[in-house]
Amino acid sequence: MKKNQIDIITMGCSKNLVDSELLMRQFEANGYECVHDPENPNGEIAVINTCGFIGDAKEESINTILKFVQAKEEGKLNKLYVMGCLSQRYQKELEQEIPQVDKYYGKFNYKQLLNELGKAEVPTCDGKRHLTTPSHYAYLKIAEGCDRHCAYCAIPIITGKHISRPKEDILQEVKELVAQGVKEFQVIAQELTYYGVDIDGKRHIADLISDIADIPGVEWIRLHYAYPNQFPLELLDVMAQKPKVCKYLDIALQHISDHMLQRMHRHVSKADTIELLKKIRERVPGIHIRTTLLVGFPGETDEDFRELYDFVKEAKFERMGAFAYSEEEGTYSAEHYEDDVPAEVKQQRLDSLMALQQEISTEIESAKVGKTMKVIIDRLEGDYYVGRTEFCSPEVDPEVLISADAKKLEIGEFYNVTITDSDEFDLFGTVEE
Repeated sequence: MKKNQIDIITMGCSKNLVDSELLMRQFEANGYECVHDPENPNGEIAVINTCGFIGDAKEESINTILKFVQAKEEGKLNKLYVMGCLSQRYQKELEQEIPQVDKYYGKFNYKQLLNELGKAEVPTCDGKRHLTTPSHYAYLKIAEGCDRHCAYCAIPIITGKHISRPKEDILQEVKELVAQGVKEFQVIAQELTYYGVDIDGKRHIADLISDIADIPGVEWIRLHYAYPNQFPLELLDVMAQKPKVCKYLDIALQHISDHMLQRMHRHVSKADTIELLKKIRERVPGIHIRTTLLVGFPGETDEDFRELYDFVKEAKFERMGAFAYSEEEGTYSAEHYEDDVPAEVKQQRLDSLMALQQEISTEIESAKVGKTMKVIIDRLEGDYYVGRTEFCSPEVDPEVLISADAKKLEIGEFYNVTITDSDEFDLFGTVEE
């Protein structure tokens, strides 16, 4: 057990990761050494930042807590703290069920943990982070919370209403991160396109992204978690006109049949969705669209699923993830609908959709063979340098593998790479001289 070492374990999404990074900076300013997601935890203190989004994520968070409780009981750990979405939502239940945890914090009061350890928040570190990502890219959280109330989603229950960060704070953070060597920004929020509405009733995401793109040293900006209803089309102009804004948009559509969209409270129709996708592709030629779909929602019929399947076949999304519905207590669907699609049917639909997407993805990636693309190098792994094009977000999208035998490459640098081959998941390439 290493004295003054704090092991921080982050579960769930990149928004949680940003919270962990903020906390790590405060700990370090107070004299602690922080290790993030250690393979072999050996600090005297552990902090688990939990996810409470869906059943599988909650289960993983609880199993992780129990693993660390066991380590504490075996004397391998002095103090164990839990924070994040799961404890924001279920703090009382967790305190009763797993009392061995020294203290539970929610999603917004976690800095009180400093007081628990007899330390104080260091004002000069406020808003600053210890990056856990490779030094050339960072996640940039521009808002917290969500004003949407989709029938299946617990996020508004956990995070509360949408609150946009002041633009000046965001731009200042980007400048500071650029000074540290960050070149690529994954812009994240529960609902990106709602940015600014809580400030003056208007959507300011296009202005914000345009201003970030104008900061010297910023090379790539990638946009995550847009919403199709009232999508601000001026954002597409920024993507088309500013080369630093990657031609990449993560927009969760969830379904396409009007029957399902209405039951899900998505406030958008099939016709609206198809028209929006058409505009996105027309105004940003070459864009890669990532979407998320939900199968097995209460009341989903074979016809609804067939409509969704045919839509995916037609839309040819460059990137797609899908989930089977799991009932979340406190949501509209949990309280008003019967979870009536059998588990095996949900799984069949999910498998069928993902198999289709794999075919589409393989076809799209193979079409890149012979093209020369700008690639950023993330790491050296085995016999390959591993990088990404502008169409690939870290950890979720295909990567570009370049033989390490050919020449030495610098991590975090850009290279022009000719794509020589592709498989179901990755591209292979050689660096141009």
